[in-house]
Amino acid sequence: MKVILLEDVKKVGKKGSIVNVSDGYGMNYLIPKKLAVLATKTSLDIKKKEDDDKAKEEEVKKEKALELKEQLKDLVLELSVSIGKEGKLFGAISSKEIVDEYKKVYNIELDKRKFVDFNPITALGYTKIEIELYKDVIGVITVHVSQK
Repeated sequence: MKVILLEDVKKVGKKGSIVNVSDGYGMNYLIPKKLAVLATKTSLDIKKKEDDDKAKEEEVKKEKALELKEQLKDLVLELSVSIGKEGKLFGAISSKEIVDEYKKVYNIELDKRKFVDFNPITALGYTKIEIELYKDVIGVITVHVSQK
């Protein structure tokens, strides 16, 4: 019996996959517990439509990420901090501070967890930071830290 899984089922398959199972397992366990539906022509058509919609949605997200990448390339975030006698910063500039400033200054939402190999900024000057905007779309943020 062929079924379309509605949830991940251990040792059977992942959500959305079409699998062959024994008739008893499908009719007595998977279908009554709403873990799967019978793979009929109608259900296969619905699954194909859902897959197409998901692919279109993913494409739109990727396009937005590419646009944001181009937009970030031209922006420089200016931060003014106080420094000590020896020219060192008091503390460091974290990813959260950078994300908050981008939201406040440019109205751009970024995710601080998506920074690639980020170390807090501890020196004056320009710093380039990579951020993963989407799968395989890496943007570059430029941050200029200057003295107050």
